[in-house]
Amino acid sequence: MYVIIVGGGNTGSYLASLLIEGGHQVKIIEERSNVLEKLRLELPPETIIEGDGSSPTTLDKANITAAHVLAAVTGSDETNLVITSLARFEFNVPRVIARINNPKNAWLFTKEMGVDASLNQADILASIIAEEMSLGDMMTLHKLHRGRYSLVEEKVPPGAKAIGVTLKDLGLSDQCVIAAIIRDGKVTVPRGNTSFVEGDEVLAVTNPEGARQLAELLAPANAVSSNKKKD
Repeated sequence: MYVIIVGGGNTGSYLASLLIEGGHQVKIIEERSNVLEKLRLELPPETIIEGDGSSPTTLDKANITAAHVLAAVTGSDETNLVITSLARFEFNVPRVIARINNPKNAWLFTKEMGVDASLNQADILASIIAEEMSLGDMMTLHKLHRGRYSLVEEKVPPGAKAIGVTLKDLGLSDQCVIAAIIRDGKVTVPRGNTSFVEGDEVLAVTNPEGARQLAELLAPANAVSSNKKKD
């Protein structure tokens, strides 16, 4: 896959490194001299293009007509929108992704502006922090579908409500799917009649409400008792 990244800051350079490691063809466009110096120390020289990523001439230099994906990840929302509009409507790039710097501008990043997918970093970070504050020992491993779902992990503690109850009887919402159980170092594919035992490591794909529900079912016995006393 051929990917063009516009913006060579921390986000752009790290994304480029990951894609190159994954075997993809990458070009990264940057015009700031100090950032270019850093990029030349981190990335293969043939991947770096010096220039204004919102200029059609620079995008032509990057062979944008051959690109499968363009990611606009500069620190300016206005610049990112100009780039995404050019990529989609001038050069017909199949997949266009943009970074949102200011959450107040999120409403602008739509398909009408050429954006297929937008990454609102502040919103995603705030959601993760809020989840970690409220979910006890549950760990968020990865955010999915623009932060609407998460891959979470939690170990079943002694006395948890869910111990010995089959999955079909746990009452979990349809938006909380138990993806795997790691038991005695081996991965088990869960079924409806599968039940948790103490020490299981549970992996689930869930929305925030499902995560809260699962966290309650997997809470340690002393936490459940403590909550009852508070009620």
